[in-house]
This record gives sequence, C-alpha cells and structure tokens, in this order.
Amino acid sequence: GEYILEESVTYSVELCFPQLINSSCKKTMQHHSAETIFIQILLSCISLLTVFLNLLVIISISHFRQLHSPTNLLLLSLAVSDFLVGLLLMPIRILIIGNSWFLGSFMCGLFRYASFIVTSASVGNMVLISVDRYVAIHDPLRYPTKVTQKRVQICICLCWTCSVSYNGAILNDFLIHPERYKSSYGKCVAEINYIAGIVDVILTFLGPITVIVVLYMRVFVVVLSQARSMRSQIAAVSVQGSVAVAAKKSERKAAKTLGVVVVVFLICFCPYFYPALAGQETSTTATFSVFGVWLLYCNSCLNPVIYVYFYPWFRKSIKLIVTLQILQPDSCDANMLQ
Repeated sequence: GEYILEESVTYSVELCFPQLINSSCKKTMQHHSAETIFIQILLSCISLLTVFLNLLVIISISHFRQLHSPTNLLLLSLAVSDFLVGLLLMPIRILIIGNSWFLGSFMCGLFRYASFIVTSASVGNMVLISVDRYVAIHDPLRYPTKVTQKRVQICICLCWTCSVSYNGAILNDFLIHPERYKSSYGKCVAEINYIAGIVDVILTFLGPITVIVVLYMRVFVVVLSQARSMRSQIAAVSVQGSVAVAAKKSERKAAKTLGVVVVVFLICFCPYFYPALAGQETSTTATFSVFGVWLLYCNSCLNPVIYVYFYPWFRKSIKLIVTLQILQPDSCDANMLQ
C-alpha cells in the first residue's frame, strides 16, 4: 500500500499588522499564489498526459484481437492501474496543493484507501511483468505452456484482490473511524502502527523491487550470453562483421531497456519510501512529502513509455486510434504485428 504522508503543503506566510502599511506582505502572498497556480497547471498537464497515454494502451490492447496475448494482458492491467492514478489520485492531490483538506472525513478515508489500492496494484503488475519476461527469456520453449491467457487472468485477478484485501486490513481502523485520525484541521493522514508500517514497506517496496531487480538481472545475463554465443558461432562465417555489429547493437539495446526499467522504478519509489527505510518520521518536511508522492505518481506516466513504447505495434495502433480508423468495420482484426 501507499505509505503514510501529510496531505497539506506548508507555506511560510509573512504576518501583517493592520496598523502598518506593509506592501511587502501583499507581494509575498501574490508570489505564493502565482507559484501555486503554476504548480497546479504543471501537475494538471502530467495528470492529463498520464490519462491519455494509458488510455491509448487500454484501447489498443482491448480493441485489436491480435494483441490479446498473455504479456499484453499484463500490460493492460498495469495501464488500468496507472490510468486510475492519473484520473482519480492526481486531480485530488492537485486540488489540495496550498489548501486544506476540505472534502470531509469520509472522502479522506475513501481517497486514502483508493490510493493504497491503485499504487499496490501497479507495483504488483510490474512484478508480474518481470516474471513473465523472465520465463519468456529463460525458458522460451515451454513459455507457451507455462504462461497461458487463463493463468495470466487468474494472476491479474489475484493481484487486484490481494491489493484490495491487504490494504483494507492495513487501513481497517482508519476506514471505520476516519475522524479519529484528523489530528488537526486541513490534514488527511492515515496513521498505522509501527509493525504494520514495516510490513507495508516490505510488501510494497522492498519485496517487489528485490524480485524485479533479481529477475531482470538474470534476464540480462541470459541475453548477454545469447548475444555472445551468436557472435562466436558466426565468427567462422564470412559475414561475421555485419552480424557481430548487429549482435552488439541488440546487446546494448537489451541492456538499455532493462536498465531504464530498474533505474526509473528506483528513482520514482525510493524518495517516497526513504523516511520509512531510514527509520524516520513519514516526512521531514511537507515539501519533501509532496515531492515523494508526485515522483511516485509520475511512474504511472512513465510506465507506458517504458513498457509499451518499445513495441512497434503500439506506434501502429496509435495511428489507427488517432485517425479514427478503429471505428471502421472489422478494424479489430487488423494485422498489428507486421
């Protein structure tokens, strides 16, 4: 689940006295207001981009039958969770920037529960994708029998079900009595005990990132060994030069892709979970708290780029969607893998 963070941003406001004519105080307030508006516009663009990119993924995989593969089903589930981040979580975060929480205790509990579920589901989907790619590279001959559509659908359902039930258990008391945790007006803070917090960090961050890094490193080793084996086998052929160059390019591309996956995940998640991992309070400052949350959310915007934009079929599907060719009869049977 999503860890515990303050909802409001603290801004330093210069005090004014009615007896004095202090023009600097007015300028300070205007500066903060303009700054808040700029941040809200910027984050709104990120929210819209997140919704748009993930919606393209959802439409592409759902509409075109040729894309109904087990791997793409995992990408579809990931896109749904990231789409909900951009559609539901980001807009509410934007509304409360520079303001107090004004939606009441019930909405506070609902928002926290939804954010925990969506974030956990997104991480779970990333783990499933890493497992899928590991099996595909490590055991390609038995991959079609091991990874079937039915099994993938079951795994996706379990991922979302576990996310809902697990976060419901973590936030049980908060969901039943959200008004108890409103320590002061203007905050929506879901407080959980120390042991539950440690378990949450392990299951939500340390466990998944360990699985992802280990699997991707093993995939990377297999790809490197295959590329080197290919170059050694072609060494006796006259065309070894051009093929060796192609093998090296493939090797570099694999390294770059896997490196981007792991590094972006770490960059987006580490600042958010750093206070818990360091044994500190949930956040040392409100600014750091908001930065960690939005960096975590930005991962939902980057996921379509990392996981899907590398596929040629996605670029082709974007053209068909944007030009409205998907509205034509039998467009769902279009050949997307040419």
